[in-house]
Amino acid sequence: MDDLPDDDLPTSSRFSVRRVARGERADSMDDLAEEVPVALEYNGISHAVMMATPADLEDFALGFSLSEGILNDAAECYGIEIEQACEGVTVKLEVSARAFAQLKERRRSLSGRTGCGLCGVDSLEQVYRTLPVLAPDRTLTGPGIRAALEALGGAQPLARLTGATHAAAWCGPQGELQAVFEDVGRHNALDKLIGMMARRRVEPSAGFALITSRASVEMVQKAAMAHISALVAISAPTATAVRLAEECGLTLVAFARGSNFVCYANPTDAIFPAPSQPS
Repeated sequence: MDDLPDDDLPTSSRFSVRRVARGERADSMDDLAEEVPVALEYNGISHAVMMATPADLEDFALGFSLSEGILNDAAECYGIEIEQACEGVTVKLEVSARAFAQLKERRRSLSGRTGCGLCGVDSLEQVYRTLPVLAPDRTLTGPGIRAALEALGGAQPLARLTGATHAAAWCGPQGELQAVFEDVGRHNALDKLIGMMARRRVEPSAGFALITSRASVEMVQKAAMAHISALVAISAPTATAVRLAEECGLTLVAFARGSNFVCYANPTDAIFPAPSQPS
């Protein structure tokens, strides 16, 4: 098994296809997004396997570890190694003794079970993890949201090529895109973003996250675990996601398209300025 940087893995492949358009048949080529099994291994023990786009896998592994509560801090990860095999990719993380002991305890509680609907969860109580109370958002504005939305399309080369990937972006207060990650999985894209922020020590209160998907419970939880205080989604939220956002202080905006958006939790005056008072 040879070491291979994830940047060397193809993120798309070209196939010959036969199209029918307006009743006419034609042979052509089409680009499809790659998704490969990615196994996350902690101190030699496999924990999870997910289908993902094989890019930015170090950020993905670190972000997943933080957003799922396996690591309390990026400093608990001592090293990441990526290995490719015929079956997929293994990302090997060397983590602290505390994190590994906690992970082994979680695995022990799952022993003997045939499967679970949520990774690492074996009871209803574990679905809704304890989230940090977030500082109030002070960066999100209507013009910033619109600027980020206008710029996002041009920052998704894989989506333009294949039409099959989600994106998660980190945006400055004026909506300037500072980093964009793509993946076939919306959770994976957000984990890649969270991993980058932890690795580069990006201050999570200095901007907002923008996702090209719905705002589900998992997306709200991951954002909150990363101390991101504002999350903007282009699609709908779920009711439970809104309740969780309200409880932890996350400003949640959804249906963000063009100049339109809806704030579902913790609105601020910067998003919806108060009407000016008559003189």
